[in-house]
Amino acid sequence: MIRDIVYSVVTFTTLLGFVIFAYLIIDPNLFESQPSPPDQKFEVVDTYKGCEVVRYTPDNSARYTYFLDCSNKQN
Repeated sequence: MIRDIVYSVVTFTTLLGFVIFAYLIIDPNLFESQPSPPDQKFEVVDTYKGCEVVRYTPDNSARYTYFLDCSNKQN
């Protein structure tokens, strides 16, 4: 009875180790998340009353945030 449990645990652990090892071989950059360059996150898409409309895309996702950049505006 105890031998069956030990055998099952050893078999499960061995298979889990092989799966993790194979996954790391397939995707070696799994734990090396590099941030995208700032020029890919910010993009000027339009102008509004002399200000630039900037679109911000965080982490290559499908979410967009728009804001106005009026630092170059002349009063």
